[in-house]
This record gives sequence, structure tokens and C-alpha cells, in this order.
Amino acid sequence: MSLVLVSHSARLVEGLQEMVAQVAGGDVRVAAAGGTADGRLGTSAPRIAAAIREALGDWSDVPAEAALVLLDLGSAALSLELALEELDDGERARVRVSEAPLVEGAILAAVQATVGASIDEVAAAADAASTLKKLPEG
Repeated sequence: MSLVLVSHSARLVEGLQEMVAQVAGGDVRVAAAGGTADGRLGTSAPRIAAAIREALGDWSDVPAEAALVLLDLGSAALSLELALEELDDGERARVRVSEAPLVEGAILAAVQATVGASIDEVAAAADAASTLKKLPEG
């Protein structure tokens, strides 16, 4: 199982990648794509495609069965669409895209993935972040 984190900010996504990797330990692959090639804010289809390939590729001689992609802002979806076009059919079939909020979704997905959950279960955990309460009621 692997996660791909996509953000308009390279610094933001690198920090989140570190956080998710600490939560998940070595059980979950975490790849990231953030910012543009010239260091500005934005997203890059080639960077996203490379992160997906990294997430799906052979790590310790075992390829990941699936990758869940989480995005920060809606406009990143345009770059993701272009990135998915760069992948072959076999790679594309192993990619799921989540509507979850990036930070909370990534953490919940990572926790679920550490227990050996399926891609459907990991995606559902990420999606549950959309209704996660941060403050106690009252």
C-alpha cells in the first residue's frame, strides 16, 4: 500500500510526507509531489506522475498493489489528470484518488494502511477525515 501526497507547496508536502512516514513506520510507502520545477507554488503533472510511479514501483523487491493520491486544492486535480495520462494502463488501474482533506486524510489513511487494510478501506478512512471534529462540542 502506498500514498501519494500532492500539494502546491513543496515545503508543505515534504513536511507532511515526514509526518505520515513517522505515523506509518515502514509499512506504508509515501511519495510526494509539490511545487513547480522552478520552485514556485503550483503543481506539476510530471512531478505527480513520477511520485505515483515511485509509490507503485519496487521497494525491497515488492511492488505496491495500489496507491491512494491525496490533493491539497482543487486545481491540483487538473495536474493529476494530466499525470494519469502519462501512466500506462496497468499503473493507472492501481491508482485511486481521494477527495479527503490532505493532512487529516493522509494521516487516517496511513494508520488504516498499517493494519493491512485494502485500498477501499484505506480510501474510506481518508474520506472519513472530511467529517472529523477537531474541537470538542460545547
